[in-house]
Amino acid sequence: MKIRSITCFYHPGSQPSKAIPRLAQQIEELKNQFTSIGWNVQTTRLATVPFGIYTTPETVVEIIQEIETTACDHGFNYISVGPARINHPDEFKLVPNILSATRNTFSTGILTHQHRGISTAAVKACASIITQASSITPDGFTNLRFCAMSNVKPFTPFFPAAYSYGTQPAFALAIEAADAAIDAFDSAKTIAEGKRNMLAKMHQAAKKLTSVIRQMNLQWELPFKGFDFSLAPFPEDWCSLALAMETLGVDRIGMIGSLTAAAILAETLDRGKWLKVGFNGLMLPVLEDSVLAARSVEGSFSIKDLLMYSAVCGTGLDTVPLPGDITVDEIEPLLMDIAALSLRLNKPLTARLMPVPNLKSGEMTQFDFDFFKNGKILDFPASQLGKALSTSEWIEIRSRQ
Repeated sequence: MKIRSITCFYHPGSQPSKAIPRLAQQIEELKNQFTSIGWNVQTTRLATVPFGIYTTPETVVEIIQEIETTACDHGFNYISVGPARINHPDEFKLVPNILSATRNTFSTGILTHQHRGISTAAVKACASIITQASSITPDGFTNLRFCAMSNVKPFTPFFPAAYSYGTQPAFALAIEAADAAIDAFDSAKTIAEGKRNMLAKMHQAAKKLTSVIRQMNLQWELPFKGFDFSLAPFPEDWCSLALAMETLGVDRIGMIGSLTAAAILAETLDRGKWLKVGFNGLMLPVLEDSVLAARSVEGSFSIKDLLMYSAVCGTGLDTVPLPGDITVDEIEPLLMDIAALSLRLNKPLTARLMPVPNLKSGEMTQFDFDFFKNGKILDFPASQLGKALSTSEWIEIRSRQ
C-alpha cells in the first residue's frame, strides 16, 4: 500500500492565497514523517470549496489560475476547485474554460439532489462538458481532470471528486490499496482467511499512520477527516484491482462470478474500523489498471459490466476510453444510469469518461502518461434518450429503505 495523496482542503474565500504556503509547509512536514516510517507518498493535493462560492463568472479563470500557480509553486501536485452546483446551472458552462486555462486543475459536476432526484439539465450539462473537454487537446486527455458525480460527500481525498466544505482547513488520506487485496487473498486458503488478512493489513496501516498524525497535530491544528482505503490500482500488475478480483477465483474480470468477487472485496472494506471518509470502495479505472487495460484489449468486459460492479460498491466509471465521435445525446443515458444507481443505492458514484478524438471502438489509445496503461476504446451501446426521460426537469428516485 502507498499513500496516493495527502489531500488538503481549503476555502479561498475565508483563507486567501497567502494561506497556501503555510498549508503546504504543514502537509510537507506530514509527508516527511510518513516517509520516515516507510510510507511512500505519491502526491500532495489541494481541494477547495465549490468554485462558485469564491468566484464570479468574470473572475473565475483568473482566480483559479492564481490558486493553481501558488499551490504548485509551493509543492502541491494538483488542485481541485470543486463541483459545478446543481442549483447554479450557469456554473457548468464555466468548467470547460477552467479546464482549458489550467494544467493541474480538476473540477466536477453534480448530477443529483438528495431530495429532488436526477437533474436532467445537469446530466445534459455534464455530457456537454465531456464532449467539449475531449477537444481541448488533440489526444482528449483533458477529461482526466473532470468527472460527473452523485452523492459524493465533502472531504473525499481522491480526485477528481475532492472538494471542501466550511471555512476550516483540513486534510484526508487517499490510500492506494489494491495490492493489499492481492496479497491477502493470494496467500489465503479460504475467502474468510483472505478477508481477515486484508482487514489486518489495513487496520495495522491505519494505526501506524494515525500515530504520526496525532503527533503532528500537537504542533499545529489541521483536522484529520479520515482514510479512504479504496482498492485503487497503480498501472502495474502488482497493484491491479482486476488481478485482485481474479485472485479470488474469477478466470478473467468480466466473466460470470466477477460481481461476487467485487462484492466480497467491498464487504471486507465495510468491516473496516478506521476513521472513514470518501469512497472506501472498489476503483476500476480502465486505463489506470494494467490488468483491466489488458482485458479491454481482449474484450472480456463491457461498460455494462463496470456499471454492474458499481452496484455492489465500486466508485463508478473511471478513465473509460470512448469513441471520439460520441455525442452529448449518447453520453446522457450513461450518466443517467450512474445517477440512478447512486440515488437508488444511496452511495457515491462518479463517471470519468474519456472520448478520444479520431478513434473508434476497438482501436488502441496512445496516451503517454506514467499513470496509464493503454487499452482499447470500448463499445458504446447507447442512443439518444426518449422524450419522457430527456424532457423531464427532475426525475425523482428514492433510495431503498
